[in-house]
Amino acid sequence: MQLLRRAFFLCLAWLALLAPAAAAPVTETTPARAAASTIAGDPVPPPGADDAQAAQAETRAADDLPATEAEVSPPVDIWDRIRRGFAMPPLENRRVDAALRQYTRNPANTEAVLERAGRYLYHIVEEIERRGLPTELALLPFVESAFKPEALSHAKAAGLWQFIPTTGSIFSLQQNFWKDERRDVLESTRAALDYLGQLHDQFGDWQLALAAYNWGEGSVSRAIRRNKARGRPTSYSSLRMPRETANYVPRLEAVKRIVAEPEKYGITLPAIENEPYFVRITKSRDIDMKTAAALAELDEEEFRLLNPGFNLPVIVASHNSSILLPRENVEIFLDNLASWMATGKPLSSWLLYHVKDKETLASIAEKTGMTEEELRRINRIPKGRRVLAGSVLLVDANGRMAPEIALEEMNAGVKLSAPETRRVVYRVRRGDTIYGIALKYGITQSSIRKTNRLRSSRLRIGQRLVLVIPPRARQAVPTGKNVHVVRRGETLSAIARRYATTVAKIRVLNNLRSTRISIGQRLKVR
Repeated sequence: MQLLRRAFFLCLAWLALLAPAAAAPVTETTPARAAASTIAGDPVPPPGADDAQAAQAETRAADDLPATEAEVSPPVDIWDRIRRGFAMPPLENRRVDAALRQYTRNPANTEAVLERAGRYLYHIVEEIERRGLPTELALLPFVESAFKPEALSHAKAAGLWQFIPTTGSIFSLQQNFWKDERRDVLESTRAALDYLGQLHDQFGDWQLALAAYNWGEGSVSRAIRRNKARGRPTSYSSLRMPRETANYVPRLEAVKRIVAEPEKYGITLPAIENEPYFVRITKSRDIDMKTAAALAELDEEEFRLLNPGFNLPVIVASHNSSILLPRENVEIFLDNLASWMATGKPLSSWLLYHVKDKETLASIAEKTGMTEEELRRINRIPKGRRVLAGSVLLVDANGRMAPEIALEEMNAGVKLSAPETRRVVYRVRRGDTIYGIALKYGITQSSIRKTNRLRSSRLRIGQRLVLVIPPRARQAVPTGKNVHVVRRGETLSAIARRYATTVAKIRVLNNLRSTRISIGQRLKVR
């Protein structure tokens, strides 16, 4: 407004100065008026000079005003708001180009991920801006989880921001019988931004901070030390790192470019307003997830997408658990809740059952009118695991009024027998095949492919595979003329010399993690 005012008066000044004399207003000057002005000490102005002097005075006054910033229009939508906060240096390499090709090859897939983001972006951007962080971070869940809050990786990383259990615990994300805050929209976002801010403070560089978020700060620190020792640069692009981490920042850069110029890449960004999508509601009573969704007139799937952190079908009020609802459904929920309470019907239909000695899931199922399969599904009990005495299970109240679950039950949980299957992390060596690894551990090739989500049979040296080995799996025992049976007093060095080979080759052939061997052990020597 000040700038407009200044321009207005400048225009007046120029008009007054340039106006022809004939157009100036006529001012009569009499001898008496001139004399009065002279006595007062003021010069007598010429005809038409009063207006010009006034305009000049206004112009000088405007020049003396303090400088102000131009007014900034509010963001058009959430994408505009995100673009305005971009602050990370651009990354230029072939991996960015490859990620752009991946995301634009099938625009519908990319647009579907961005559509899912609409539930969460406003909250994430609010938190990012409150901390003064680059808004590129709001797009990181695209790379981490495709904005699926219930995403779970084979490495047990969970949620929008893909926290593994240990890192989740470090950043105060509860993981218990009742909930897993790694999947909670509010808590996981808080923890992720805490972690990312801490990593940036440590490395002083956003690309290195992101690499550490994916690979671990210890791994990035060691990679930096190696490069320094060799006199090499220590930037993100200069470090030697796993393929996943090397692709990590390029993928975020690709998403950033798509959001910055969607038309250039043939992507249509979904319409997402720069307004909150959800509202947080606190509760004073336990309530079933299914009942809460019905009262809000939401599909159960939509309710879960906003409240994915709950492990069980009941939300416990004493555990300070709140729920998220779409803003437009809050009034509907409150009205329906009041009507429901007036009927006297229970909001929760679940009870806690404390497992006694010698009880089994089958016997508990019979007592509670549930099936063993239902008990396992509701309480997340894996197949092949037995429930031990002292466990607490959630069981159906069968229409009875369920008492409120006490705060003391926060630490309740299920105690299970040891797993019948074991998980082994196998590191691929030169010459390994899926067939050979499956034969060696007595498992199927399909189980290896399924567990590790392999799209082909190609393996990389150094690649880590998770092997799920059932209790009765029989590992292949080496036989033949190139097999040596270890005798008392023998060492790997002695065996290697006997067969004109090396200790390293014997260890690779037999997948030995150390040089320790035992009497009777069969070792392949060629």
